[in-house]
Amino acid sequence: MHRNAYVLLLLTALFWGGNAVAGKLAVGHISPAVLTLARWGFATAILLAMGWPRLKADWPAIRPKLGLLIALGVCGFTLFNIALYTAVLYTSAVNVSIEQAGIPMVIFLLNFVLYRLKAAPGQIIGFSLSLIGIALTAAHGEVARLVALDVNFGDALMLIAVLVYAGYTVALRGKPNIHWQSLMIMLCGSAAVATIPFTVWEHARAAMILPDMRGWAIIAYTALFPSILSQIFYIRGVEMIGANRAGIFVNLVPVFGTLLSIVLLGEAFHAYHAVAMALVFGGIWLAETSARRAAS
Repeated sequence: MHRNAYVLLLLTALFWGGNAVAGKLAVGHISPAVLTLARWGFATAILLAMGWPRLKADWPAIRPKLGLLIALGVCGFTLFNIALYTAVLYTSAVNVSIEQAGIPMVIFLLNFVLYRLKAAPGQIIGFSLSLIGIALTAAHGEVARLVALDVNFGDALMLIAVLVYAGYTVALRGKPNIHWQSLMIMLCGSAAVATIPFTVWEHARAAMILPDMRGWAIIAYTALFPSILSQIFYIRGVEMIGANRAGIFVNLVPVFGTLLSIVLLGEAFHAYHAVAMALVFGGIWLAETSARRAAS
């Protein structure tokens, strides 16, 4: 079971890394709220075509948890992605990557505060190694760039996004026991509806950018891979090994984002990329090994 969880969470990180690249490519081709609305709108339509019978069958179990499901969709899907797509307009990829890698630490903290779930020493050390690897990747091997970071509007947005997504991850434990198709329909549908006010606000500010050909390609990618497949894999991974252990795989997102940038955008591969990936994978291995020992 653990091996299956690792595969699912690795694919999740890969697709989310692609989402970060897509967000950078979207600048000037589609605005953040329009992209978020189209992404979750198309995802909802696809899922409804697949899972409408499941949704009807699961409705008695959904109704008592309707408020929670709406909140999960709004926080984990709408707010996080609008914040990320907007943050890259104001801050650097260095800042966003480092701040996004803070999600596992916030998950640890929330689980301790809310449920008194403690992290083993090995998990803390493993997380620290992974964070060093992410920082090295984000800084392009230049430690001085980390010291010189400025906090601006984009950084503030990402800090909020980190808190929101960590809360979403921890709150997944309260979801009803329903089929994954029903769950995703509720989350994606809630996210699409919740994005409408942001789109209206974007239009009122004359900041709306309707998609061109690249924008439509980005919509297609984000609707299928980061929206549907990655969320399903992440939810299942949390179910299989828990939020603390699943959350540390978020550290791989900036690494995969860097690799995809090298492959898709032709950026050079440097020695610090190899060192950073070794630290991240080594940190995950150490954290997982420690968690399994503690559980046994």
